[in-house]
Amino acid sequence: MNIDRRGFIKSSSVLLGATVAGGLCASTESSKKLGVALVGLGYYSTDLLAPALQHTQQCYLSAIVTGTKAKESQWASQYGIKNSNIYNYDNFDDIKNNADIDIVYVVLPNSMHKEFTIRAAQAGKHVICEKPMALNAIECEEMILACKKNNVRLTIGYRLHFEPYTQHIMSLGKSLPFGDIKYIQAAAEFRTQPEDFPNSWRLKKSMGGGWMMDMGIYAIQAARYSKQMEPVAVTAQTANSRPQYFKEVTETTTAQLYFPDGSLAQITGTAATFVGNLTVAAADGQYYLSPFWTYEGIRGGTLSKPFDFPLVHQQVTQLDEMAISIRDNLPMRVEAEEGLKDMRVMDAIFRSIALGGKKVII
Repeated sequence: MNIDRRGFIKSSSVLLGATVAGGLCASTESSKKLGVALVGLGYYSTDLLAPALQHTQQCYLSAIVTGTKAKESQWASQYGIKNSNIYNYDNFDDIKNNADIDIVYVVLPNSMHKEFTIRAAQAGKHVICEKPMALNAIECEEMILACKKNNVRLTIGYRLHFEPYTQHIMSLGKSLPFGDIKYIQAAAEFRTQPEDFPNSWRLKKSMGGGWMMDMGIYAIQAARYSKQMEPVAVTAQTANSRPQYFKEVTETTTAQLYFPDGSLAQITGTAATFVGNLTVAAADGQYYLSPFWTYEGIRGGTLSKPFDFPLVHQQVTQLDEMAISIRDNLPMRVEAEEGLKDMRVMDAIFRSIALGGKKVII
């Protein structure tokens, strides 16, 4: 079956405006819609975030930041963005004086996340940073510190935390209705044809490329939120069936996450094939999501009964709830520290690979 990432949003219009059960409700005292500036106008901004922002109730697309001149007029025309709200990477800091911008959403190559998160914080703007949070845990800590220093909020664009099937997996990890969780398998795999985009930043190590960073982050997240526990050590291995394309980064990375109670998670991030399964095996039963990371179509259940939850538009729900949390000074569903914890695991995975697969303490 030939499925690509864009294929998962073809029918997403039916989900627009839906909300996650248990999400935050808008304050009756404050109903201001917050202005969002998208920084970086690649696929995710163009095909998912900008369309979602046409349906959000608590925030709206107020500004853009792009390094591509041709996109300025295109986006201005399509979304009615004022010329004064169009920026490039050189004059980005001028957003400090723009009252139309409350939130900066950083949707750039991974190597640029730290710089623009810190610059946004210094401009007094709240920040949503796309996954993975940064190149490593040290950068994450610097980003968190900068936002605290400038008294702005920082959250990570983990859309699945706003998706009801994923939320149910989290709740099962807390309540343990099937007994203690013994084993988790999470594979975030997306078949990629690198020959179609040989200059992509995802193929460049210095820019934070590689499919462990791009896709494996979903698997790290899944292991952590399924178990509701932090791993204490990892071992990791790589494979590369197309070395002519994957010269700087690996095509496939798999890792074993060891938890303090003796349980194990096997995670994979790869560009070699498409699959996105999450399986959780407990002492007295199993449950799963398949797929677990996609923009829509997430399904799952136990071995005997499917889960049944409403479909939601992930980005609409995510953006609205984040806007409420920022505007009304409420706790974030996804605090910045969540991204930091993932990058600590990621750092340990890369250290294990460098050591030939030896166990590394996180």
